[in-house]
Amino acid sequence: MWRYVLRRLLQAVPVFIGTTLLIYAMVFALPGDPIQALAGDKPVPDNVLQTLRDRYNLNDPLLVQYAKYMWGLAQGDLGENYTGQSVSEMLSGRWAVTAQLALTAWIFELAIGIVLGVWAGLRRGRLADTLVLGGTTLVIAVPVFVLGYIAQIVFGLHWQIFPTAGTDDGWPMSYLLPGIVLGSLGLSYVARLTRTSLSENLRADYVRTANAKGLSRARVVGRHALRNSLIPVVTYLGVDFGNLMGGAIVTEGIFNLPGIGQQVFQSIQLKEGPVVVGAVTVLVLIFLLVNLVVDLLYGVLDPRIRYE
Repeated sequence: MWRYVLRRLLQAVPVFIGTTLLIYAMVFALPGDPIQALAGDKPVPDNVLQTLRDRYNLNDPLLVQYAKYMWGLAQGDLGENYTGQSVSEMLSGRWAVTAQLALTAWIFELAIGIVLGVWAGLRRGRLADTLVLGGTTLVIAVPVFVLGYIAQIVFGLHWQIFPTAGTDDGWPMSYLLPGIVLGSLGLSYVARLTRTSLSENLRADYVRTANAKGLSRARVVGRHALRNSLIPVVTYLGVDFGNLMGGAIVTEGIFNLPGIGQQVFQSIQLKEGPVVVGAVTVLVLIFLLVNLVVDLLYGVLDPRIRYE
């Protein structure tokens, strides 16, 4: 297994370089001068502009800029924004907010999504199956910002069950409602994926054999059918955790959570490329790490899978 882990880590290196290069190119290829944008409509002396452009490597070719960025990254330095603030320090206080929000949403879609999927899969074609399919389709069809505002008004303002904004109440209270909103789409996919996979495995030969041996229904479903059915679900959950970390911009905006998504959104508006690139670089690393963990879990769920 360790050889497999090492091989996967080596394979991740070109993926990481290619991804970060693409992100860096897209961010710094945007039109406009970020140094001039700092001053707004006020004139800036040419010598000041030139000095700042040299300081932030804006006069260098794109590949040279990227090479200098990667050299700093290898030393643990994400760079600094155009006002001299360290990107690492700007993001350090925000990672905890986004991580708690993403983890809350991920646990919600994992627990509720699998339960609904099993419930529907065991009752395929019945009322329970129809309710799960209809409900998840409705959630998928409604944009997340609509769900967010509805949840905020109903559960926060009208019923006053959850806080409506901010993190003053800490975890989990401040993160439950935005976490449910953020994880609602993933929950729908997890439920439908679990339902489809379980329904197919319940008709497989090994399940019929287990039933013929007289095993209990709970053991046949839990130990045999569900275990194999979770392989595609685990794949989706692994990918979705990275998506939750990077896709919380709308949710953090609605619930006024000072996380990475909010910082990235503000940095895009201010044309602070180093902050955007630094945040996305860390998200890419998280995404690659989670995918490695997911691949290792395959062998736990299905002993037939071997790491060679």
